[in-house]
Amino acid sequence: MPIVGVQEIRKKQLIDATLASVAEYGLHNTTINSISRLAGMSSGIISHYFGGKQGLMEATVRRLLEELKLALLRKIDGGEQHSPHQRLMLIVEANFTEFQRSQPTIKFWLSFWAQAMHDPALARLQHINSRRLYSNLLYSFRPLLGNEAATRAAQQTAAMIDGFWLRSALSTDPSADFAQAECLCKSFIEQLLNSHGAKACH
Repeated sequence: MPIVGVQEIRKKQLIDATLASVAEYGLHNTTINSISRLAGMSSGIISHYFGGKQGLMEATVRRLLEELKLALLRKIDGGEQHSPHQRLMLIVEANFTEFQRSQPTIKFWLSFWAQAMHDPALARLQHINSRRLYSNLLYSFRPLLGNEAATRAAQQTAAMIDGFWLRSALSTDPSADFAQAECLCKSFIEQLLNSHGAKACH
């Protein structure tokens, strides 16, 4: 009789090994063998759980997307009501968590974005990622700015978050640059709200 939860534990271990393999060897040099070796499992188990390397890559992307979602939910679901302004700050923080700044995550995201240009399945996941960030920002900007201005603000802020994250990821000193990037994104939101005469309710 199978032990309850073993399958999910093994899947997580394989996803963690995928992140580690991409960080060490790059996406193109990551193979089923390199992943299974780092996970300490047979290569056949990858096909059993994910149908092959492609399925495992997609599952790894979904895991990173889930981490982004959970990071925001953990910050918001603290039992207190957050103002739209506070929610905007939490959205920024959720995109610059320690997990999102870690080297395996950084290297996987960079490899994923490059591959997504050539892979429709990965491109679809990237679209989901972009739409989720935009939707969260729009939801929080709308009560402060109204529909039209909120749309522009959400588009601009999403571009700022993605752009600063990318610049920090490619920096020679990512740790310091990520911290600065988070502050700059928050400052941008403050300036944006001030320019529209929107008062922050803390």
